[in-house]
Amino acid sequence: MTDTPSVQPPNDNDSPNESPRESAVKKTGATDPDTPTPPVEISQDSKNMAVLNWVGTLFLGFIPGLVLYLVQKGDAYVQDQSKEALNWSITLLCGYGIALVLSIIAIGLLLFPILGVVHIVFCILGVIATQKGEKFRVPYALRLIK
Repeated sequence: MTDTPSVQPPNDNDSPNESPRESAVKKTGATDPDTPTPPVEISQDSKNMAVLNWVGTLFLGFIPGLVLYLVQKGDAYVQDQSKEALNWSITLLCGYGIALVLSIIAIGLLLFPILGVVHIVFCILGVIATQKGEKFRVPYALRLIK
C-alpha cells in the first residue's frame, strides 16, 4: 500500500480570493476589528450634561465631575466625560501643588498663570467636543480614575 495524500473537496463557504483571516472571521462568527462600528447616538440630554460638566469644571474645579461621576451611573457618555473632567481636575491640583512648592525658588510663580490658561483652554475644548457628542480626552492628564 502506498500512502497517497487525501485531497479534500473545496468547501462551499471558501472562496479562492478570501484571506485566511476573512475565512476565520466568517467561520467563527466574530466581527472584524478593522470594520468600523456604527456610532452610537448620544442623546441631547447627555450632551447637555457633559457640557455642564466641563463648564462647571472650569469654574468649580473637581466638584461637578465628582458629582456627575457618582450620580450618573446609567449614562455612559456622561460617566465617561465626568471621569475625564475629574482626572483633569486631579492633574491640575497636582500641578498647582508642584507650583506651590516651586514658588520657593520663583519658578512656581510662572507656573500658576500657565496652569490657569491651560485649564481654561482644555475646559473650552471639552465644551466644544461634548456639544458635538464627541469623546474628549485631555492630553497630559493623569488617568487615575478608569
